Amino acid sequence: MSEVLKEYYEAFERLKANKPIRVPKGTKITKDAISLEAGRKKGTIKKSRKVFRGIIEDIENISEKKKEPIQIQKQQADLYKSKYEKYKSLYEDALNRELMYIERINELEKKLPQSKAVNNFL
Repeated sequence: MSEVLKEYYEAFERLKANKPIRVPKGTKITKDAISLEAGRKKGTIKKSRKVFRGIIEDIENISEKKKEPIQIQKQQADLYKSKYEKYKSLYEDALNRELMYIERINELEKKLPQSKAVNNFL
């Protein structure tokens, strides 16, 4: 392995460990980020250059691994959203039912004869 390629791999490892020297922490691992971390210009890692095929494959593999947890989180968010919608609907149905009961009670109370005996119990 050439010295230059070794520098790129060291930069790649620092970015994976989130301990970069030249770029801000938390920088997304890309070809350009690795180039900058290695002390080179953006765009130095290209698919057309055969020497970089290995590191490009490593970058693609690491980005695929990072996508998996995001997809799982999206599925969980969708599940929680559907549960939220379900319970929101049940809550609104319960409120409507309660309002109907209150209206019905008011109607029935108006129909009751106004006597002292009945009012003592209310």
